[in-house]
Amino acid sequence: MSSKLAAELLGTFWLVLGGCGSAVLAAAFPEVGIGLTGVSLAFGLTVLTGAYALGPISGGHFNPAVSFGLWAGGRFPASQLVPYIIAQVVGAILAAAVLYLIASGQAGFDLKAGFASNGFGEHSPGKYGFGAALVTELVMTFMFLIVILGATHKRASPGFAGLAIGLALTLIHLISIPVTNTSVNPARSTGPALFVGGWAIEQLWLFWLAPIVGAVVAGGVWRAFFEAEA
Repeated sequence: MSSKLAAELLGTFWLVLGGCGSAVLAAAFPEVGIGLTGVSLAFGLTVLTGAYALGPISGGHFNPAVSFGLWAGGRFPASQLVPYIIAQVVGAILAAAVLYLIASGQAGFDLKAGFASNGFGEHSPGKYGFGAALVTELVMTFMFLIVILGATHKRASPGFAGLAIGLALTLIHLISIPVTNTSVNPARSTGPALFVGGWAIEQLWLFWLAPIVGAVVAGGVWRAFFEAEA
């Protein structure tokens, strides 16, 4: 179990450092910024590489919503939910701390710029309201879990799950960064929010509730309609 938890901590650390790091450090860098497409690809690449490197050890969840979704789909024991989620959140906080140390080395760095935090209303990149944010996070996480459950099924093509999951996360970010800055991962939301404080903490509940509900519904739908057929 200790190896599994270490893998989840390290994998979530990599996801947050790679994804949020690209948003904070490289998205709008003068003249050569990677933009929203680059940030979307960065999140997908962290999951893809983490899944192949650490997936064989822990299953490569790196996300409390994924753990809940796999539990709802009958693929993960309830007894391991809390330890996995603690490891994931710790990994996300450590990654945010490292990112803060790097980003604060630049003159003029300001946490008020958002630090890749997730938000809605005035704190949405596109000023989308609460309802749009709620629907986006629910639906995107639902589809993410459908892809994960299908790509990791025993009848799926072996060796390609990490690729499918990484590309799915890239697509999700391409769709939803303008709405919420894309969470679909409560741990990813928690790390940056703890450093920003204020509004980011106040709105953090949505980025726990919506992804977990979306994931659990996906797990139930998969188990009811697709598990025996896949």
